Amino acid sequence: MKIGEVARRTGVAPRLIRYYEQQELLVAPRAANGYRDYGEEHVDRVAHVARLVRAGLSTRLVKALVEMEDAAAQDHPTCPRTVATLLAEALTGIDERISCLTRSRDTIRDFLERTEHAALVSEAAADPAASYSTPSSTSMARARKRSTGSSA
Repeated sequence: MKIGEVARRTGVAPRLIRYYEQQELLVAPRAANGYRDYGEEHVDRVAHVARLVRAGLSTRLVKALVEMEDAAAQDHPTCPRTVATLLAEALTGIDERISCLTRSRDTIRDFLERTEHAALVSEAAADPAASYSTPSSTSMARARKRSTGSSA
C-alpha cells in the first residue's frame, strides 16, 4: 500500500511517516516505480511509534524500544548497558510527567465537580474515548444546550 493509505489508517501524516523512516523507526521496501510499498506490519509499526511519541518519548528512545521489542519477538532479548541507561533516564521522566498529569487531572476534576458542570466529569469517565477525540458538532451543541438550559 502507499503512504497515503498508511496515513489514513493510522491518523499519522505522510510527512511524519517519512520522518519516522529517516529516524530508522520504519523501513519500507521500494516498489519498481520508487514508491514505498507498505504492508500491514508497517501500519502497526507506525501506529505504535506514534503512540510512543505522543506519550512523550523521544524518537531516539522509541528506536531503542522498538529494536528491543523486535529482538524479544524473535526470542533474542537484549539490552546493552547504553540502552538500559537511556531507558532508566526515560523512566524517571515518564514518572515525573505522569505525576504532573495526575495532579493536573485531579485539579481539573475537583474544580469541575464544584461547578454547575459536574456532570461533564461523569460523562467523560463513562466514555473515556470521547476525551481523546475532537468534539463533534453534536456534542458541542449538547454542551451549549446544557449550559443555556434550552431544549432546542
